[in-house]
Amino acid sequence: MNDFFSLSSDDQAIAHLQLNRPERLNTMAPAFFPALRDAVRALDATGTTRALVISSTGKHFSAGMALETFGSQDSMLDTGSARARLGFQTMLRELMACFSALDEARFPVLCAVQGGCIGGALDLAAACDMRYATADAFFSVQEIQIGMTADLGVLQRLQGIMPAGLAREMAYTGERLSAERALAAGLVNAVLPDAEALLAHVMGVARQIAGKSPLAMAGSKLALNYARDHGVAASLQQMSLLQSAIFDVEEMGRAIMAWKLKKPGEFKPLAPALPQD
Repeated sequence: MNDFFSLSSDDQAIAHLQLNRPERLNTMAPAFFPALRDAVRALDATGTTRALVISSTGKHFSAGMALETFGSQDSMLDTGSARARLGFQTMLRELMACFSALDEARFPVLCAVQGGCIGGALDLAAACDMRYATADAFFSVQEIQIGMTADLGVLQRLQGIMPAGLAREMAYTGERLSAERALAAGLVNAVLPDAEALLAHVMGVARQIAGKSPLAMAGSKLALNYARDHGVAASLQQMSLLQSAIFDVEEMGRAIMAWKLKKPGEFKPLAPALPQD
């Protein structure tokens, strides 16, 4: 257990991670990052999770990094010497890896955003496979407002999700992007009237995903991520190797039968990523 979010799984192997500090606008203290990373990696390690939904509580999804973090005298923020700067770089890479765990998980990750998705929260959302929002949601690269460059992945990921010019406008101005504009720009897949409708919709998408072959789903995510980061020729070469590794006629038979019967398929879980006790 931790002070930042709750985590549960249902009988369809859909995991639900819910931020639960609404009284603090679900802000992220330093301890949040490894807690998130460890939770996602633990879900991935078992091989049983089919999809992960990340949602929140209260008025806003998250206001990002807690501002008091930047005002602290913590040595993790010290850049006053060569050794300190080297340590800062190591620390920052570790924080980046906490959100990259979402991108690297073998299952799709769906993010349900209500209200504000600000600063570090947008870094988190950008690392997910898909994003959905309430009508009152808004998105902001808040870091520019406090005199720093956003550094946990949003600048690297946002231009691949939405038009580059709009991503740069957000990064340079810190202005809020409304749910309506986010939908038009492709940042979110759908806009729902309120948080209840949002979660119902996202869980519905997650159920569709959970009913498909987890082997084919993991392969699809691997292929999509590789193609995002490489050219077509290299991605096609990777696809030939990937498909030869995961092509499974028995799995396809189960999927075809489920499709014909119009019901979720009965598939074995993925192999654990690590030995299980």
